Amino acid sequence: MRRRNAILQSLCLLRALEPRISVNEVIAFLYAAENVGLTVQETAAVSGLTQSTASRSLRSLGPKESSWSKPPALGLLEAYLSPTDARSHVIHLSARGREVRDRLDAIIRQGETISPQQTSRAA
Repeated sequence: MRRRNAILQSLCLLRALEPRISVNEVIAFLYAAENVGLTVQETAAVSGLTQSTASRSLRSLGPKESSWSKPPALGLLEAYLSPTDARSHVIHLSARGREVRDRLDAIIRQGETISPQQTSRAA
């Protein structure tokens, strides 16, 4: 039996944080991890999520103690009012979010393809 590939291992890591984590929440987290300081609106635009779905997904990744967050409030993100638009929030990774991002980066760096046998068969 072979090891998990990088995609499956990454999804298992995220599911371990919250067994009911949605694909939209994973997408929102990954865009926040790659694009520091995006607003909710920018996250929606870059991810292809609707603005309401992006907002709901990002808020579920916020800290439990924040009135901005909604359950399950995983504590991966922090939201600050935008300095240029008081109606908008700027999203940053929390310390926990940076830790998860770093673990995902390590999984990707050691990357194993889904089907390495395909490469040898094609040769």
